[in-house]
Amino acid sequence: MQVSQIEWIVTLGVTIAVLLFDVVVIGRRPHEPKKRELVTALSIYIGLAVAFGIWVYFFHGSQFGVEFFAGWLTEYSLSVDNLFIFLIIMASFNVPKKYQQQALLVGIILALIFRGIFIALGYQLINNFSWIFYLFGAFLVYTAYGLVKSYRTHEDEHPEENRVVRFAQRHMNVGDEYHGLKLWYHKNGVRFVSPMLIVIIALGTTDLLFALDSIPAIFGITQEPYLVFTANVFALMGLRQLYFLLGGLLKKLVYLSLGLAFILAFIGVKLVLHALHENEVPFINGGEPVHVPEITALMSLGVIVITLLVTGVASLLAARKMTDEEIEERTISE
Repeated sequence: MQVSQIEWIVTLGVTIAVLLFDVVVIGRRPHEPKKRELVTALSIYIGLAVAFGIWVYFFHGSQFGVEFFAGWLTEYSLSVDNLFIFLIIMASFNVPKKYQQQALLVGIILALIFRGIFIALGYQLINNFSWIFYLFGAFLVYTAYGLVKSYRTHEDEHPEENRVVRFAQRHMNVGDEYHGLKLWYHKNGVRFVSPMLIVIIALGTTDLLFALDSIPAIFGITQEPYLVFTANVFALMGLRQLYFLLGGLLKKLVYLSLGLAFILAFIGVKLVLHALHENEVPFINGGEPVHVPEITALMSLGVIVITLLVTGVASLLAARKMTDEEIEERTISE
């Protein structure tokens, strides 16, 4: 895929402009957003992603267009899974609703930074070490197993028990008042660290862990850095609006982790097959490529779309038969 310097400049420029706009608007007027505001913004972001995918399809070729849509849907579904943890973090630290937008915006910016770093590292690795696909594939299958295990055992998530968070709380004079993104304040002559800093640390460490899953997953769909980057950008851009718009509905997606587990395992297998097809590891088939079938981008897109549809419908049907307490318990366990 030949991407011109102008395309990169425009893409980075628009991304930075959108983030700056959000920072200025939210920074000046922190508030709990209204439904109309959320629907409008989310519709714009999704519309832009679809328009971008269509543009890639016609100007860079159908193969890359399909890869973008498959990558975007995968990253979007993984980002939605992030929202479960974000909900728990906000509840655990009692973040006022009018400041939650600010916390989420910082979390999204951190996610973009971490994913940008991992994209650059991943691109260098796959260009220099073909065997890295074996590791990426195995890691995704292991991650999928972890999601299924977590679902079956109902292991609880406690962001306040995060080691980095605990370290910060022990070594800082953390107060109990929120002042937006102001990370410290004075009260009665004593300087306190705002709990918002602890929330940002929790969000940052969560973003870092999710980046470890999402980047191998997207490279399992496309090795084009431009598509990897844009799929991540579009997946994260509407995340803040989705958090408020679907807060209650998210708790009803009780099978989302199982759907994501299947998608990650599927991509993991695809990566291993690709690694075998390009094999250079001496102890596998004498260092020669192994003739195995490869999974196409179109097939990947189909599997991802069908899995997300089945997961969503099955979750909503199951949630109708569950009590609010059972839904809450299942959500936290994921």
